[in-house]
Amino acid sequence: MAGRKEILEIAGRDVTITNPDKVFFPRTGHTKLDLVRYYVSVADGALRGVRGRPMALKRFVNGAEGEFFFQKRAPKTRPEWIETVELRFPSGRTAEEIVVPDSAQLAWVINLGCIDLNPHPVRADDLDHPDELRVDLDPIRGVPWSQVLEVAMVTKEVIDDFGLVGWPKTSGSRGFHVYCRIEPRWSFSEVRRAALALAREVERRAPQVATSKWWKEERHGVFLDYNQNAKDRTVASAYSVRPTPDVRVSAPLRWEEVPGCDPEAFTLETIPERYARVGDPAEGIDEAAGSLDSLLELSAEHESVGLGDAPWPPHYVKQEGEPPRVQPSKRRQGHGKPSSPGAVPAPAPGKTAGPTGRRRSTMPLIEIARAATEQEAMQGLERWKGKHPDVWPRLAPADVLVDSMRGRSTTWTRIRVNLRNVPEQMRPAQEALEVDYDPWEGVEWPQDSPGAGDPRRSS
Repeated sequence: MAGRKEILEIAGRDVTITNPDKVFFPRTGHTKLDLVRYYVSVADGALRGVRGRPMALKRFVNGAEGEFFFQKRAPKTRPEWIETVELRFPSGRTAEEIVVPDSAQLAWVINLGCIDLNPHPVRADDLDHPDELRVDLDPIRGVPWSQVLEVAMVTKEVIDDFGLVGWPKTSGSRGFHVYCRIEPRWSFSEVRRAALALAREVERRAPQVATSKWWKEERHGVFLDYNQNAKDRTVASAYSVRPTPDVRVSAPLRWEEVPGCDPEAFTLETIPERYARVGDPAEGIDEAAGSLDSLLELSAEHESVGLGDAPWPPHYVKQEGEPPRVQPSKRRQGHGKPSSPGAVPAPAPGKTAGPTGRRRSTMPLIEIARAATEQEAMQGLERWKGKHPDVWPRLAPADVLVDSMRGRSTTWTRIRVNLRNVPEQMRPAQEALEVDYDPWEGVEWPQDSPGAGDPRRSS
């Protein structure tokens, strides 16, 4: 028996909403139709962040607490008025991706189960030259929100000093975003270079609270993720609802609102009223396109004193001038001899790979959870904390490593703990995982090449 449907007239088109009463947020009771109506109520603002941009579809077909998957290719069955563009990825593959021009197509995308919107930083009419530089402030675990805001304000100073206009917004999660519209005349690599120079300048001005270091073992405070500007990376756009229990929204702000702002105040329930009352703080962003010349000059200065490129994400082709993609504690020195031999940490009972796969490490790492969602992984961490009440107080925020791992068509979460700050006699042994999720279950690997391409061998 077919489920109920509801047809909404939006932007002069009839948009069919399937299963409109399906609960997408169990803790608040919000349904798919509630989500669609929210986006329609803030459509002008939401479209300002996605209009004309190819967009990866991040689909939560079973709601915010279910598994999600990324769909780069537009569904083959779609209305004739749905717009697409062919996008070429770093791998060389291509795909027809959705391009949202109006609120009707926006509602159609939400009906597919997309909770947040993830556009690329380019327009469909020029896929090689980004028109947006994105600053993603990513705090390590345990960093207070006040410190995130402190780094955001330093970021504003740097952006102002280098001739750009920054547009702030909460991420809707733990972090903060600042977007800068730029003239579309630089390549992805050049935009990333500018973002790296900006991150290093923020770190120079606020070294106690900000970092540009890629490797987690080197980070502290708030990481400025320059790699969000690499090709094929997407970030949740303005007015995106995030898959959080409290239905939080990535909310654009005015700079005077940033100090002391509370991210929990911006939700699916509160944003429509705020939008109707104060308008869109990001209005005017499209008229504020600036130049990257000053930041690229800063990058050249960095390079002239030996501060060259920084690591790229692991699935990208090795770049010319890129430093080794090896954690500093594991790099070889001298005549090819390891600086410290270390050991391969033991796997959890029943697992074939441990916290570092087959790699050696000098750090006493144990693995806590492998979970389909971060929420499930964090629940596993809470259970582990309860089992080791004497150990947890000795851990620094940087000792809890929460990694988003790539699966077949979605991501999963791994949690590890570094026991370096725990006296050796108090360190718990590797135990059975609190959450044991296998993203590769059911995948058959070629018989003529055992393990070839099997991510479990090194994960």
